[in-house]
Amino acid sequence: MLIYNTRTHKKQEFEPIEQGKVRMYVCGPTVYDQIPIGNARTFLSFDVSRRYLEHKGYEVIFAQNLTDVDDKIINRANEEGRSAAEVAEEYSDAFIEQMARLGVAEPTIRPRATQEIDAMLEMIESLIEQDSAYVVGGDVYFSVRSCHNYGTVSGRNVDDLRVGARVEENTDKHDPLDFALWKSAKPGEPSWKSPWGEGRPGWHTECCAMIHHYLGCPIDIHGGGADLVFPHHENESAQASCAWHEPLANYWMHAGMLTINEDKMSKSLGNFYTLKEVLDSYPAEALRLLALQTHYRSPLDFSFQRLEGMVGSLERLRGAVSNLRWAAEQTSEQSTDHDATLEQALEQAKSAFVASMDDDFNTAGALAEVFGLVSAANSYLDATGNSVNPELARAAAELVCELLAILGINLEQESSALPAELVELAALLTGYTGESADEAAQLLLDKRSDARASKDWSAADAIRDGITALGLVVEDTAAGPRLKSAE
Repeated sequence: MLIYNTRTHKKQEFEPIEQGKVRMYVCGPTVYDQIPIGNARTFLSFDVSRRYLEHKGYEVIFAQNLTDVDDKIINRANEEGRSAAEVAEEYSDAFIEQMARLGVAEPTIRPRATQEIDAMLEMIESLIEQDSAYVVGGDVYFSVRSCHNYGTVSGRNVDDLRVGARVEENTDKHDPLDFALWKSAKPGEPSWKSPWGEGRPGWHTECCAMIHHYLGCPIDIHGGGADLVFPHHENESAQASCAWHEPLANYWMHAGMLTINEDKMSKSLGNFYTLKEVLDSYPAEALRLLALQTHYRSPLDFSFQRLEGMVGSLERLRGAVSNLRWAAEQTSEQSTDHDATLEQALEQAKSAFVASMDDDFNTAGALAEVFGLVSAANSYLDATGNSVNPELARAAAELVCELLAILGINLEQESSALPAELVELAALLTGYTGESADEAAQLLLDKRSDARASKDWSAADAIRDGITALGLVVEDTAAGPRLKSAE
């Protein structure tokens, strides 16, 4: 199994530190608003990586933090006239809710920055003692040049870095490249006691301390968006190297950024969308399909036109599974002349899916194998006239569901039941006295078939029209008629 390691700039054979276990940390959101779909793409990518590792048999300890103290949270609180804690709590809950809607599995550990101050203070004190950090007034800064291997994650040379957009100029620092580990308190801001006075942690301080506290160093995999490679992950790595003389992680994984119709997403361009806005209008499985058709390291171009297309693809997948299962229930045939072709397609899909996912979680290749299997299954149904090998048809349906479930796409989730109004229609047209919509549907279909056989077209048309009025259509197949949604 190969994973692309940002630190080495190449794919490497994955070798966990502890046999059969994976310790994995993915940087979480700063909770000051609903998360944008760009951030959601990152969290979805690592959800799939985690799911696949678990599918491979690993016990995955997955940690993801919530940054619940930050300038953005404080600014939002001041704008709205409430406390930073209230803002952080509201949007922490919102993030957890939207991740659940997207089908992202709960982390094993979800530390919140405000509850992990002691671990951060311990790390900062260790860095000061080892001359890798220094105090200026009530602030504490990390000395970048004290880290002999600074730049190992991002590939940047410390001597080539200049004060600019990503490096804040500050006359209190010994060097413009140094960054804050602890910030002295300002009036009205949340703060905690420390040996250097009241204050709060710097952004780069949080994850490093929490990783060491909960998972130890090094961990197997550290993940996040590509925008975190520098300076955030570089600074995390430097702190671990100087505080504990250990690498922070063996594999660094980064998800590509998201664009909107090939433009950068921004509120100023009017193309900024939150995950909640998208999920309020589209099924989560369609959004997952869209995201996973692009490799996680590549930029993902989002458009609502593409998302609409994924809704159609999702229905195609559900339709194939439904058709296979229905055909299997309608026939007692044990084998057909076309079985060998579908059996070969099943084996191809299974092996090629695993090969794609083993190659740096190539979900695009894996999904292509699923759609290839669906095409083979549809061809099998057409060739056999739905008079199928029941066992083989069921196996094809289950494999499609199984492979998609590894990617967090649940085809069973939105399966629709027959409308209860079928019972009333069957009572009116056939004299049915039961309460089952399924029984009513079958009775109506049988009655329609009898009417057509006896050339009683008015009775057959009345049944058809009543069914159509309920948003259903009658599909006549070689194995008999059945009801399907008209959509």
